[in-house]
Amino acid sequence: MKTDRLVSIIMTLLNKKRVSAKELAEQFEVSHRTIYRDIDAINAAGIPVCAVSGKGGGFEIMENYKIEKNVFSESDICTILTGLLSIPDAIRGDEFLNALAKIKSLVPADKADDISVRTHHIRIDTSAWLEDRTAQPYMELIKNALLENRLISFSYTAHYGNRMVRTVEPYQLVLKNGCWYVYGFCRVRDDFRLFKLSRMENLHTESELFVPRDFQNPILNCAARARPMQTTITLRVHRAILDRVLDFCPHDRISPDGTEHFIVDFPFIENDWNYDALLGFGSKCECLAPPHVRLALKQKTHELAAVYGETAFP
Repeated sequence: MKTDRLVSIIMTLLNKKRVSAKELAEQFEVSHRTIYRDIDAINAAGIPVCAVSGKGGGFEIMENYKIEKNVFSESDICTILTGLLSIPDAIRGDEFLNALAKIKSLVPADKADDISVRTHHIRIDTSAWLEDRTAQPYMELIKNALLENRLISFSYTAHYGNRMVRTVEPYQLVLKNGCWYVYGFCRVRDDFRLFKLSRMENLHTESELFVPRDFQNPILNCAARARPMQTTITLRVHRAILDRVLDFCPHDRISPDGTEHFIVDFPFIENDWNYDALLGFGSKCECLAPPHVRLALKQKTHELAAVYGETAFP
């Protein structure tokens, strides 16, 4: 929007001594002519912007013009900047650039270096280690559907490979554990559901609009729900996979067993996902107890061996 762009230009000029028309045009992805018109509008609003010609020229706010910058403390600004800079690239847009320009304009010139250092003391990167190429193309489409209250449809692969076309009222984009989801009301299930973007196919918006309904945020911390189902099993693991085991349980559940192995009191829920996690440790992990979990793992390894054939390798 033009108003947002005008405010952002003002904040940019406050943040820098002088900015060229070319820089502003590139930053806001508009023409030079649009920038000149914006500067005229800013002047008309009573904020004195002057143009300096020649090499190193550009626009600047008159030196004696003051805008109150003491609304936030230095710690406030550092906190806000840290939060803004942690926003994933996938959802950064004009609103992000506008907000960032406004907050940076509040940084006192004599404190800029110190605040920059403090801002980078903490880095929050919510992306996965490996790029999710499937989710990215859907982000803009879903964001637009959210803004317009427009239905979306897609083919979805659920548990056990079940595929079904879903029609959904989208309410939130959710980033959890490095993966993107859309939270919405599924008209097939007549209930709210989380859908993982990487499991979607043929996503498109419908012409039909929907009236937003009241909803509660999705439950994203499953610890309380999982705790009653959780048991403890005993594993003997080789030190080569100790780092991976620590992704599932803390140090106080692990004790040495000789020089090469450890005994682990491992939190476990009896479902396919958790059995697959144990099998993912390979031959460097052995389940010692309870017997029925050990037996189930033995059966699963026999099934896996049958897939590849049980003849010995030459």
